[in-house]
Amino acid sequence: MKPAERQTRSMLMGLFERHGFHPRTDLGQNFLIDLNLIDYILTHADLNEDDVVLEIGAGTGGLTTYLSSSAGAVVSVEVDHRVFPLVQQVTSHLPNVTLLNCDALRNKNNLADEVLEAVCTQLAVSPRRRLKLVANLPYCIATPVISNLLASELPWVAMVVTIQWELAERIRAKPGSEHYGALSVWIQSQCLVKVLRKLPPTVFWPRPQVDSAIVQIVPAPDRREQIGDRAFFHDFVRKLFSQRRKYMRSVLVGMYRNELSKTAIDETLAPFELKEGIRADELDSEVLVRLARAVQQKLNREGEAPAEPPTG
Repeated sequence: MKPAERQTRSMLMGLFERHGFHPRTDLGQNFLIDLNLIDYILTHADLNEDDVVLEIGAGTGGLTTYLSSSAGAVVSVEVDHRVFPLVQQVTSHLPNVTLLNCDALRNKNNLADEVLEAVCTQLAVSPRRRLKLVANLPYCIATPVISNLLASELPWVAMVVTIQWELAERIRAKPGSEHYGALSVWIQSQCLVKVLRKLPPTVFWPRPQVDSAIVQIVPAPDRREQIGDRAFFHDFVRKLFSQRRKYMRSVLVGMYRNELSKTAIDETLAPFELKEGIRADELDSEVLVRLARAVQQKLNREGEAPAEPPTG
């Protein structure tokens, strides 16, 4: 099954002109118009009938129709009420496409309930089904979409997404580099990341002001198992990197000033044999995973310690 009409620049310009509105840059509406790149995305997504695809940023359905031809089901989300009828029109004959006209996020830390419900409904059709995020993600929500899907317990097996080049650099950044931060650690601690291709603005309409990238992210179960309490680790990393230019010991002392003494912090750090004055952005994700577990264990032990007897 192939789309009825290829969505070229001229075709999209005419479509928007006939409907009397323009793409919204604040919603990240930059449509991929290079058919070769759509084929490239589909090749790396490697879809089959057991796949439930989550597409966020359906736009006018240029990618949606291709996804439906290979996947078992597609849950496609478009927030813009003006554009939504356009994707409805081109997918109306596709029974395996579920369209949602809503924000993909409930808030910055959670995917929308409506999206989760639709995905879970499709996954429940067969025990063989698994989830893939395949999308030309709007720049404005790409980070929380990727991060929140990773934080969920959904059975996702791959993300193949088009994102801003700067975000791709942050995701794959190494310790000590300017782009290395909490997002780098959160993703690399659980996944394998590969930047498949850098994209110039010319492959989109309207053209964005920056380069983009097609990125592939796949789970690394052995890494994820080392984390233990993922909610604690996520919070730990975000707080630790919120003051990334400060010495890590000082940041930890401030983070847990109500729960752990400076001596307790030093006792936790001692086995790691870190150099004096080290910062969090100098440590790789594996070390930070072990450090988070050590801090959590120290918190648990301190919390279980018997209360000091009253004096006087």
